[in-house]
Amino acid sequence: MSAVLADSSCYHCGLPVAPASHWQVTIDGAPRSMCCPGCEAVAQGIVDSGLTSYYRSRTDFAPRSDSAQLVPPQFALYDKGASGGEADAVFTLEGIRCAACVWLIERRLAQVPGVRAAQVNVSTERLHVEWDGAVCKPSDIVTALHAIGYTAYPFEAARHGEQLERTRKTLFRQLFVAGLSMMQVMMYALPAYIAEDGTMDQSMVLLMQWASLLLTVPAVMYSAQPFFRAALAGIRARVPGMDLPVAIGITAAFGASMLATLRGSGEVYYDSVTMFIFLLLASRYLELLARRKASRALDALGRALPASALRMAGWPAARETAMVGAAELRAGDVILVPAGEAIAADGIILEGATEIDLALLTGESRAQARAAGAQVPGGAVNTAQAIVVEVTRAASDSTLARLVRLAERAGMGKPQIALWADKVAAWFVAGLLLLTVIVYFAWQLVDPARALQVAIAVLVVSCPCALSLATPSALAAATDALVRRGVLVVKPHVLETLHRATHVVFDKTGTLTEGKPVLRHVAPLADLSAARCLDIAAALEASSAHPLALAIRAAAAGKPPLQALALHTQTGQGVQGVIDGVTYRLGRAAYAGSQQEGASELSHVYLSTAGQVLARFELADALRTDAPEVVRRIRARGQEVILLSGDDQAVVARVAQELGIATALGAQLPEHKLAYVQRLQAGGAVVAMVGDGINDAAVLGAADVSFAMGGGAALAQMNADCVLLSGRLSSLIDTADGAARALGVIRQNLAWASLYNAVAIPAAAFGLLNPWLSAVGMSLSSAVVVINALRLRRMKA
Repeated sequence: MSAVLADSSCYHCGLPVAPASHWQVTIDGAPRSMCCPGCEAVAQGIVDSGLTSYYRSRTDFAPRSDSAQLVPPQFALYDKGASGGEADAVFTLEGIRCAACVWLIERRLAQVPGVRAAQVNVSTERLHVEWDGAVCKPSDIVTALHAIGYTAYPFEAARHGEQLERTRKTLFRQLFVAGLSMMQVMMYALPAYIAEDGTMDQSMVLLMQWASLLLTVPAVMYSAQPFFRAALAGIRARVPGMDLPVAIGITAAFGASMLATLRGSGEVYYDSVTMFIFLLLASRYLELLARRKASRALDALGRALPASALRMAGWPAARETAMVGAAELRAGDVILVPAGEAIAADGIILEGATEIDLALLTGESRAQARAAGAQVPGGAVNTAQAIVVEVTRAASDSTLARLVRLAERAGMGKPQIALWADKVAAWFVAGLLLLTVIVYFAWQLVDPARALQVAIAVLVVSCPCALSLATPSALAAATDALVRRGVLVVKPHVLETLHRATHVVFDKTGTLTEGKPVLRHVAPLADLSAARCLDIAAALEASSAHPLALAIRAAAAGKPPLQALALHTQTGQGVQGVIDGVTYRLGRAAYAGSQQEGASELSHVYLSTAGQVLARFELADALRTDAPEVVRRIRARGQEVILLSGDDQAVVARVAQELGIATALGAQLPEHKLAYVQRLQAGGAVVAMVGDGINDAAVLGAADVSFAMGGGAALAQMNADCVLLSGRLSSLIDTADGAARALGVIRQNLAWASLYNAVAIPAAAFGLLNPWLSAVGMSLSSAVVVINALRLRRMKA
């Protein structure tokens, strides 16, 4: 874009300036005309921020700014509920035109007091910002962007989806125009192909060429805009992209054809130009649809957050409800959740029994029964009947809201393999341009008439798409498949790092074990049977919420109930009650009158009556049912398994023995776990850490790749690279399998691209391929790698 515009055009937005207009801004030492006070204010804001370089590097005009909407009062609404501490959020951006826009946005926000980091994802048009809530407010961020001509608002899945749909429709219109031009141009080109030399009148040939020229103009000027804009942005950024050879090829072919038409002699390539634009747009449209399809699971996660709830302010005295925004809910509020609706926030059921669908949260396809007293997570869908729920966390802190924030973070970075691919693609393009120049001058010596045709074919036939497009498509497809299986990949490096991990370190409680005790054995010590003793114990613990009491009741489920009377609980010791006229005690050995000592790795509860010990109940934290298979599969991959736990060494050793883990260390404080992992890394190990709980946060952050169990503490999940939403340890194996498949597909795409380019580029350079055939080959190559990447979505949930 020219740095100097005519006085009749607005320097900021490019629209015409009225003759009597007096609005102007001094930019780079020269007065620049503006069409309205809105553009004047925005341009002045850019100059005042010291960001005039934007105008030198932009590749398109900015959208026109409306002065009446420069500082909308509704910006203050963004501050509602904002905290005073460290904060971060994802915003949707409108008005991005090119890479210069990204540069301008990131540097303008860097000047806002309190903003710690700002990163724009130009492909998704999202902005991730981290700021200090004591200094900066969300409205400050939005206002700063609005002042330089960009609209920003907190990310909303529905609104962002509408914006992506507009992008898709624009690309489809460009594809439609290119296809229409291609078909019409082919009609005029076909007679020239099939006619024998001298059989077609020259005036007819010229007429068809002029008709082809007019029909090619819309394809070049409108449909090919994405290639020209991206190519110019790459030049400005001094990073030649894959669109540069495309833009040069289109320009050279169209320019040579137009010159030949004006002269009335020479070769024309209108059919090749229109075909190339159409086929390349078609491959990009296919790639866009593939990305949209691959990100469906994450999009569904964001859309599942309900916007409102039915609050019951007078419950239980009154049953009236009032609809309020979900963001207004606070702990202690009571809400009504009708059947078929999502639960707006985490809570406890006060009234009613139902089934809830946790598919979006955990990947579990079967509905789960929940009754009064049970906890329910925000985002779960109530599938059976209406329930009354007491909110335990604000909607913004609900389980689903937290997972949505993690999902939003997931797309803000690129894995190393994608960054490497982008660098290789840039070198590939630079090398291709040099080769094209060499080929052109070489053919000037061999056959000057074919030099331009061969050079265009070389530009058109190359395909760096596997590097710049198919790699992210493969990763997006693999991530989507994992989300459907209850695995949320938060950091971009998870798949490639897990694939090369040498050590997998597990925490015990809540990770390899269920995190709650279960009854392992009932040892009768008198005349009563084990079943009778269990019934008595379950009756004594009928009203207790102690974890050991819950385990005993769970073991006795389905047995004929007994009723205990005159219950008396002695805190920390046990419970006493009367069943069928007999007084029983259940609790610690001393409380029950037992002199026995059980194994230290088990918890023991004793049942007695009148000083006689009747039974010993042995309880322990149960292994997850899938833990043995997971450990076996990891070892089969050649990775070393290590167990680190804060529990006693005897308990840890027993678990390790059951699972076949050779290295198991107990009594490990958080700093001990961290130091152990760091020693492994210092020795060259690549460590994957799987944990659960707040005390695992430090080591999860230090590991090369880390996983948090879905039911773990929020801090552990936020410090992990990946969250096993399903709560199944076997999801770790699913992730490892997905990583292997994704990297395998990426290697296939790279191998295909290398083979294709190794064959196609020399063939074009030696004049064996025409430009139109090169266009077909390049488009088919793009389609192959994208379709190959989509195979990763076929991992069954």
